[in-house]
Amino acid sequence: MKKLILEEWVSIDGYAADKNGELDFFPNTEANKFSDEVQLKFLETVDTIILGRKTYELFADFWPTEKSRNEIIADKLNEITKIVFSNTLDNAPWGDLEPAQVVSGNAVDQVRRLLQQPGKDIVLWGSISLAQQLLKADLIDEIHLQVCPTAVGGGRLLFPDLGQYKNFKLTSVKSYDTGVVNMHYEL
Repeated sequence: MKKLILEEWVSIDGYAADKNGELDFFPNTEANKFSDEVQLKFLETVDTIILGRKTYELFADFWPTEKSRNEIIADKLNEITKIVFSNTLDNAPWGDLEPAQVVSGNAVDQVRRLLQQPGKDIVLWGSISLAQQLLKADLIDEIHLQVCPTAVGGGRLLFPDLGQYKNFKLTSVKSYDTGVVNMHYEL
């Protein structure tokens, strides 16, 4: 059966976005290219990327454009089916490539249906509100956290109030020269 995998960058104090809703706390340097090869291999295991509206807008402004031309994962990321969960968008263009599909309504029910379809795994990137809904509904099978060596002191927590304890099983951990630690958990 296919899995739903949440991949998220968080600050060392647990925030997925700072007080201004920005993601500027993670090291966006040449030295941070450490995970590109790993991410490219990971993308071979998924056939669907799901995004919330805000993350879709960030991604669509970069990935299907000339700005991403030298990014090792750009071609693979751009060819994978993308679904945007939004109650405000009518369409989701992806540059001159196949547009993302827009799904409105109850995301939990829609994701349950997606998980029943044949195929590879599904990855959810960013999209804090959507991630929280799917965590509360017990639909996320794995969490891949990139923990940045920065404390932002406030913003949007990835795990604010799940309503119950969640126990995670650590399956791998890798640290990098930038101070970023990549941790994979199963739920």
